[in-house]
Amino acid sequence: MKSPKRKRQVKRWLPLFLMMAPGLIYIFINNYIPMFGIIIAFKKINFQKGIFASPWVGFDNFKFLFTTDDALIITRNTILYNVVFIILNTVLGIILAIFICDITSKKAKKLYQSAVLLPYLMSIVIISYIVYAFLATENGMLNNSVLPLFGKEPVAWYSQPGYWPVILTLVNIWKGLGYGCLIYISSINGIDRAFFEAAGLDGASKWQQIRYITLPALIPSIITLTLLSIGRIFYSDFGLFYQVPLDSGALYSTTNVIDTYVYRGLLKLGNTGMSSAAGVYQSLVGFILVLAANLTVRKVSKENALF
Repeated sequence: MKSPKRKRQVKRWLPLFLMMAPGLIYIFINNYIPMFGIIIAFKKINFQKGIFASPWVGFDNFKFLFTTDDALIITRNTILYNVVFIILNTVLGIILAIFICDITSKKAKKLYQSAVLLPYLMSIVIISYIVYAFLATENGMLNNSVLPLFGKEPVAWYSQPGYWPVILTLVNIWKGLGYGCLIYISSINGIDRAFFEAAGLDGASKWQQIRYITLPALIPSIITLTLLSIGRIFYSDFGLFYQVPLDSGALYSTTNVIDTYVYRGLLKLGNTGMSSAAGVYQSLVGFILVLAANLTVRKVSKENALF
């Protein structure tokens, strides 16, 4: 009796497993096999001897991140930029999603959704050239067209670090806003329209409908995206902080983050173990932060926690 039943179950679920197989194989090869490379963070790699035969150095590779004069600066920049990015992208993404969902024309709604997503799909190299077209000292649009209108002198943008926290934040919002916005749009479209109709009949204003219907429905999406972002709070968009400022040394005080610092250190020192140690450090801290944030969410609202 068990054998025919088991065969029916295998026959029933086999197509689903076959559909899952390519994705599972990709995840295993791309995400799990490279994990054995964690041991590189604790070794002084000698490629003539190989990874396993190279000598162990304990936590010496991690000292590179914590014993240098720039350790505090790069950690501060990485965390503060990511906190600002998370807050602004979440708030502006929700606002933009609500505005787009209120558009009655289907063609206009699709047009706005495509326009919002387009920068997210663009290469950071292209975006860096667009930024350069605005900020170039001699031929940039700001120095040649905008600032003269206000009687201002041209600015050497790529040698003035004080402007770059704002510039990088604006570029990140413009490029990354579309991803979260589309998720919020999907969540809003999934709300039963009967709730809004009933609220309208009861005399609820548009703001009251947003506050008591739309925003509560978006909470699961907001929590999920925020937790995923918190998990990468010690990572940074390498292209944003390296390519957009054109690796200008004058801007390191405000554009240097952990990823760019490790990259420059790897180029100068060729220390593979140090680079691996930085990756392990970022992943471990991100994992702990996700667990802590999820635990906080569980205490406040258990049904909205990821696990």
